[in-house]
Amino acid sequence: MMEEKQLLKATENPQEEQFFASLHSSASAALLLDYDGTLAPFRAERGQAFPYPGVTPLINKIIGNGRTRVVMVTGRDANEIVPLLGVMPHPEIWGSQGLQRLRTNGTYEMPRLDRSVQQALTEAEAWLRRQDLFGTAECKPGGIAVHWRGLPPETTSDIRRRTLLGWLPLTERFPVVVLPFDGGLEIRSPCRNKGDAVRTILAEMGEHAPVAYLGDDQMDEDAFRALQDRGLTVLVRSEWRETFADLWVRPPAELLEFLSRWLKACSGPQ
Repeated sequence: MMEEKQLLKATENPQEEQFFASLHSSASAALLLDYDGTLAPFRAERGQAFPYPGVTPLINKIIGNGRTRVVMVTGRDANEIVPLLGVMPHPEIWGSQGLQRLRTNGTYEMPRLDRSVQQALTEAEAWLRRQDLFGTAECKPGGIAVHWRGLPPETTSDIRRRTLLGWLPLTERFPVVVLPFDGGLEIRSPCRNKGDAVRTILAEMGEHAPVAYLGDDQMDEDAFRALQDRGLTVLVRSEWRETFADLWVRPPAELLEFLSRWLKACSGPQ
């Protein structure tokens, strides 16, 4: 499968060609984008994770063209994306792995968390504090993520071991899950994920509107599966990994090429 994906990068991919042909002739489309690792390189200082140069102007132009609904689908708190992305007015944002929805008009939606989920997160945070690991934590609506990106392997192993020691028993007592991501672990409510966000967007779009999702992480696999046989899924990652995505592109050059091609397809006649 790896050889097949690599081959599709070096030759014309019929599925990709067909998708962009349909995009060229459609009055509306949806471009769904993960943030960290997809539009922006990972940073140990998460507040400095700005998009690759050239990404923000292209997204501004795609939105300004008027034919594409651009939606961010991210693991971050939805409100963190606005200043980092630098697109104004901001696009629609689904945050906390699809739990939050921040619309373009500023309205905000999030389901009420079950008390048992809140209790689990309270205990998960308390464990991190007792282990002196809270400095690695990102607390967000519906979940807590522990990050170890950039740390030495022996430190990473120790953080992972101690975090799992405290968090896995919580999954037996409460309706929460512990999931790995690129550079950490997250404990969260399982009531929604990125795939649920994608299914909601698909239901709101026209039946034949072209839809693509770009992501890099294991958390994006839910979105890739939700879009199978309905749209184009793109793994954006410097190194290959097994995936449900249709295509694999390396950032930033191939990512910029994809976004430029999207803009060009939407700039032609409908």
